[in-house]
Amino acid sequence: MGESACAALGSASIMSTLLNLKMANNAVAADLPADPEDRKTLVCLYLHGGIDSYNVLVPNDADRYSDYAATRTNLALPQQSLLPLTQAANGDGQQYGIHPAMGGLQSLFNGDGTPQGPRRLSFISNIGTLMEPMTMTDYKDRLKPRPRGLFSHSDQTEQWQTSLPQGDVKLTGWAGRVADVLHDQSNGGSKTSMSISLAGNNIFQVGRNTQQFVMTSRGALTFSQETGANHPSALKNLALRSMMEQKYANMMEKAFAELTQQSLEQQEFIQTEFDALEENFSGVTFPDSRIGRSLLATLKTIALRGKLGLRRQTIFVSRGGWDHHSALIQPQQNLLAELTPALAAFQKGLENCGLADSVITFSASDFARTLRSNGSGSDHAWGGNQFVMGGPVAGGQVLGQYPSLALDSPDDVGRGGRILPTTSVDALVAELLLWFGLAGQANFEMVLPNLRNFYDIGDADAADPTTLPIGFLKPEAF
Repeated sequence: MGESACAALGSASIMSTLLNLKMANNAVAADLPADPEDRKTLVCLYLHGGIDSYNVLVPNDADRYSDYAATRTNLALPQQSLLPLTQAANGDGQQYGIHPAMGGLQSLFNGDGTPQGPRRLSFISNIGTLMEPMTMTDYKDRLKPRPRGLFSHSDQTEQWQTSLPQGDVKLTGWAGRVADVLHDQSNGGSKTSMSISLAGNNIFQVGRNTQQFVMTSRGALTFSQETGANHPSALKNLALRSMMEQKYANMMEKAFAELTQQSLEQQEFIQTEFDALEENFSGVTFPDSRIGRSLLATLKTIALRGKLGLRRQTIFVSRGGWDHHSALIQPQQNLLAELTPALAAFQKGLENCGLADSVITFSASDFARTLRSNGSGSDHAWGGNQFVMGGPVAGGQVLGQYPSLALDSPDDVGRGGRILPTTSVDALVAELLLWFGLAGQANFEMVLPNLRNFYDIGDADAADPTTLPIGFLKPEAF
């Protein structure tokens, strides 16, 4: 594809973003707390490709590690290399270690070793896509419906981001549907959509009435970022600005020009505010990696919530490369060594900026991978381990039901050690949204149609911290 064609595609993408921006640029609805300073952000870190998460969170007691090593053979991490986790009193009481490249997350899980030390991270074990709870008999005898396209990248990515394993004619993400609910019809001073992506277009933030606002690690996609008078991008931007300045007799053309001009002004405003923040405004040095730059931009975007008029944000960040069929050990080591310091810097930056108690970061991925080696890597599987991180998180816990890692165990559906999930994506999403401010049974049914199969949503207006779907949030977070 030639440079001019790429420029044209970029122009179309930005124009689409501008139109969607206007649709989504509404105030948060009145069912949120009355305090205008009540601001909250959910950050989704999506790990494209299906992370081998049984080499992220590993059983560390003698018997369970023995099962792990026997099953994983050449994929097993040496027990002495694991970084030990010290669970809080309300953890599951088992011994675990994490991958040796994840020292920054070990510190966030364990705290500083004192009773008052902040534990900011917990793991959710054996979580995956489900329409309703399923036993091994249900699975093998097909007594309950399975998610569509199990073990398929595209299907499982879609289902993690939509929380609709049965599919839907209107493809929308759960964060997009939340944005539909939490906006009213007035502007309210908001300068941008509450759904912000630092990883291009995604399904996660697509609503029926709203779309994501796409940014890069350098800020908004403005029409003033030029690299020379004759550069294709500069010529494109000049043409678009000229179009906005024309006088139109046709009412549709006039409305389109006015709408786009307003969106341009909003994007320029965002970029100006973004650039005004110094690189080290948080006092933290972020690693110069793709994910490090994305998480620095995420921190800046969160720090600007007030100036952008936003009380709620969802931010989508991603890192690909986790599809480790042909080799696992070294490629995963490299990716985790890139990811971990960026996450630790991000959480430290939130702490320094006084934002830690209003932000939750959670990981997601297509699926886990087979326990058994295919020779040097692992293949597509199902239930796996994810983490939640932030000030509202009751850190230092391994939640859910960590499965047996012995081949042909009661948790293994077969074909190389594919684990049947015992915690649903819906349970994770519901707990996040109870904290986020979604309220009302009808709203929960619209955002999470399958939730009633996992959690009694009848009293969702007043969440009881003792009966949360999973229990990773602190009671005082509500």
